[in-house]
Amino acid sequence: MTNKTATIDILYTSDIHGHVLPVLYGTNEEAEVGLAKYATVVKETRAKNEDVIVLDNGDLIQGTPLMTYYLNHGSQKENPMIGIFNQLQLDAGVIGNHEFNFGKEILADAINQSNYPWISANTLDLESGEPLFGPPYIIKTLSNGIKVAIVAVTTHYIPNWESPNHIKDIQFADAFSTLQRWVTNIREFEKPDVLVAAYHGGLERDPETGEPTETLTGENQGYQMCEAIEGIDVLLTGHQHRTIVSSIHNVLVMQPGNTGQVYGKIAITLERNNNKWEITDKQGALRTLENIEADPWVINYISELEESTQKWLDQPVGYIEGDMTIANPLQARIHKHAFIQFIQDVQMDVSGVDISVTALLNNTSTGFDPVVTMRDIVANYMYPNTLVVLELTGKDIKAALEKTAAYFMLDDQGQIIVNPSYLDPKPQHYNYDMWEGIEYVINVTNPIGSRIESVTYHGVNLGVDKTYSVVLNNYRASGGGDYLMFRNKRVKKEIQKDTVELIHAYFEKNKTVQAHIVDNFIVKTGL
Repeated sequence: MTNKTATIDILYTSDIHGHVLPVLYGTNEEAEVGLAKYATVVKETRAKNEDVIVLDNGDLIQGTPLMTYYLNHGSQKENPMIGIFNQLQLDAGVIGNHEFNFGKEILADAINQSNYPWISANTLDLESGEPLFGPPYIIKTLSNGIKVAIVAVTTHYIPNWESPNHIKDIQFADAFSTLQRWVTNIREFEKPDVLVAAYHGGLERDPETGEPTETLTGENQGYQMCEAIEGIDVLLTGHQHRTIVSSIHNVLVMQPGNTGQVYGKIAITLERNNNKWEITDKQGALRTLENIEADPWVINYISELEESTQKWLDQPVGYIEGDMTIANPLQARIHKHAFIQFIQDVQMDVSGVDISVTALLNNTSTGFDPVVTMRDIVANYMYPNTLVVLELTGKDIKAALEKTAAYFMLDDQGQIIVNPSYLDPKPQHYNYDMWEGIEYVINVTNPIGSRIESVTYHGVNLGVDKTYSVVLNNYRASGGGDYLMFRNKRVKKEIQKDTVELIHAYFEKNKTVQAHIVDNFIVKTGL
C-alpha cells in the first residue's frame, strides 16, 4: 500500500569555484569549505533516505589554484570536480557563467566526462536555437511515484563579461522568458508533483521588501521569476555568493553562498489525496560544513593532483626590492600603491600600450613579499582574466573615471569610505578601477557623476573625440561591472593568456622587480 505522506530531500551547492579540500590556498590555512566535506554530507543523507536529489547550480570548474594547475598541466586527465560529483551520483548540474572562462573545449570535456546531465534551457546553439549542452529539464520519479521536474537557466549576461572566442556561436536567451516558457510547458505536458527551477543567477530585489538591490540590468532576475511565473515550487539561485532562505510569492528561494561554506537543504512534504500528490510544506535551510569530516575517498582521489599543485604553488618565481605589501586595502585604492603599479607595468609591457586599467580585486590581497611564489600570484590575482586592448575616446575614458569614482563616499566626519553599494549585497571591490598613463583627480566631495576635476594624457587634456589605446582585462572590456561605455568598442588586440601566466612570464623576464610608483592620480576631499 502506498504511503499517504512523503518527504523529498534536496541538497544543492552553487558557486563551488573549484574548492575540493578544506584549505585556503593563499595561506594553506584550514577552512570549513569544499567538496571533500560536502561529500560526507551527501553520502550520509543518501544512506538515510533513498528519495534524495543532489544538484549543483554552476560555477563549478574555475576558481582555485588546484583547478588552474589542472587546466594548465593535467587537463588530459579527468576533471577532478566532475570525478567527485560522478562519485556522489549528482542528479544534475547547471551551467554557470564561469564555466566558459577556459573556452568551450574545456567545458565540453567536463560535460562529456559527467555521468549526470548539465541543464541550461537558455544556453542555445546559435544556428539551431536548441539547448547546447544538455536537456532544458529533467524528470526524476521517486520511490513513491512522486514526479519531480528540474528545469534550469543561466544568467544571460555572460556576453557582457566573457571573451568572445569562448562563447562563439552560443546564444544566451533571456533567462526569465525562457524559464517562463519551459515552466508552462512542463506543467502542461509533464504534470509533475514538484517543480524545481535552478537559476545560475540571483535576486535583483530584496526578498522581504521587494526593493531593488541593484541596477536592474537583467543580470539577476530571480525576484521577477518568483513574482511573474506561475508553477515554480522552489527556486534555487546562485551567482551572487549570497546566503538566502526566503519565500517570494509562495516560492521557496535559496542561495548557498560560495566555495561550499554552506550548502542548501530543502525538505518538501507531500500528501496524497484523490490519487494526486500535493505539497503541504516546504522548508529550506543553509547548513555549514563546520565539524564535518572530509570524505576519505575524495582525499585519496585528489591527493596526487593536490601534491603537484602545492609544489607548483611553492615555487619562487621572482623577487621584489622595496615594499610591495598591502597593509590597508582602502588606502591602496586612495593612493597609488606599488603592487597596483606592478600590475599596470605587466599589462603595459605585454600589450605595448601606455594606458592601462586594473583593480585591487578584493580585500584579502596582501601584495608581494620580497620572495614571490606562484602561491602569492594566485592569491593576489584570483580571476582567470585575459587582457584586451580597446580603442577608446576621451569621452569614454572620462565616463569610466566618473563611474569608478562612485566607489567612494564620505562619512559623517568627512572621511573617505567605501560606498555601501559596493559592499552589499556582495563585495564588489573589483569594480573600482585605477588608471595608469593618464593623470586625473577625483574629488569625493562632488556629487557622483561630477567628481573628475581633471584628466590629462602626457600633460594635455584628453580630447573628447580623440582615440586612445587602453589595456584592461576582458571582464571590464566587455562592460562588466556596468561599465557600459566599454561595450562594442573596437578591439585592437587580444592577449589570450590569463593574467597569472602573464605575471609569471614578467618575472621570468625581470627576475628582480623594483617596487615603485608613478603618482598619477589624486583622490581628495574639498578644494
